[in-house]
Amino acid sequence: KVRYNKVFGYFIEVPKSQAEKVPLHYVRKQTLVNAERYVTEELKAFEEKALTASERRKALEFELFEALRMKVAAGAGRILSAAAHLAVLDVVFTLAEVAGRYDYSRPRVNTGGRIAITGGRHPVVERTLPAGRYVENSVSLDMTDNQVLIITGPNMSGKSTVLRQTAVTAILAQMGSFVPARDAEVGMLDRIFTRVGALDNLALGQSTFMVEMQETANILNNVTEKSLVILDEIGRGTSTFDGLSIAWAVAEFLHDVWDRGVKTLFATHYHELTDLALSCPRVKNFHVTVKETEGGIVFLRTLVPGGTNKSHGIAVARLAGVPDTVVDRARQILSVIEESEADRVRRAIRSRKAGRKARGGVQLTLFSPDALPSEPPRPENPRTPDPEAA
Repeated sequence: KVRYNKVFGYFIEVPKSQAEKVPLHYVRKQTLVNAERYVTEELKAFEEKALTASERRKALEFELFEALRMKVAAGAGRILSAAAHLAVLDVVFTLAEVAGRYDYSRPRVNTGGRIAITGGRHPVVERTLPAGRYVENSVSLDMTDNQVLIITGPNMSGKSTVLRQTAVTAILAQMGSFVPARDAEVGMLDRIFTRVGALDNLALGQSTFMVEMQETANILNNVTEKSLVILDEIGRGTSTFDGLSIAWAVAEFLHDVWDRGVKTLFATHYHELTDLALSCPRVKNFHVTVKETEGGIVFLRTLVPGGTNKSHGIAVARLAGVPDTVVDRARQILSVIEESEADRVRRAIRSRKAGRKARGGVQLTLFSPDALPSEPPRPENPRTPDPEAA
């Protein structure tokens, strides 16, 4: 039998009983108890050929690769040009296939800055829902009337989706694609600024609110009148009054900057911001509709004109499974807190008008010192005796 091991390589193994019949040209390699092992010149030649086949194969493969590489390098210019054209065709055909398959429409691009989207959809979100379940929404932005849209509504109602689908539609239109809408007109934009969601950066010691404010600062310092700004929940990372003040001031700035303003979609839970429309002519209020029922609320996800003074946060908490005792107590506390909100908003509007009249510029503060009420008188402590009476 011809055998192989790593020590001797290939060899011929012959039982002891047959050792006398071994030819004279066999060379003894090893003696075992029951067998003798031999090698021959022919077997050594085969071993060399078999054991070096892998190295020779690799050498031949590299030689052929080098030849192919030289041939490709000689035609590199033509190959790169063909690849570039194929890449463009790949993108264009893909956009065409998506447009035809999902009923996109051809947008009209203008230089006046107007954005008018009728029956707009989010291209990703609509694919995750069953057919016919996605609710279309229309958005109109311009520089003369509907410049800053304040969008209110409860969590999960679809505010963020409306913001994102508007930005995606603007990008698709400007890159030459059809858009997910029944009809769309999109003005040329230089940049789209977004502040949607926020995470902390523990490695740099930055809180969620700090990251949010850095993103907001970047927008306010770099935005131009040809930009589109998407803001989702400014000021939620700090106290209610601080957050409301910042959100109010940011909205005013985007309305007033350069005396022309910037096209802005501003989703918020601060319903007080809807009163900006009373003093800012290009601010318009919209809200995402819900339907209240005995069992809770139903999200209709339709964007309609007008503000809302309800966030339905407590109803959402009930949907999430918060105990009824907690939900009922939250309603009691909410009714007490809301009693003082109307007066605060009126003072804020007065402060804006007074500030603009005095300085003629952008008024960023929510409460001017003159508009704040004086400190209320301290109630007498019945336990403290009156010194004069003593």
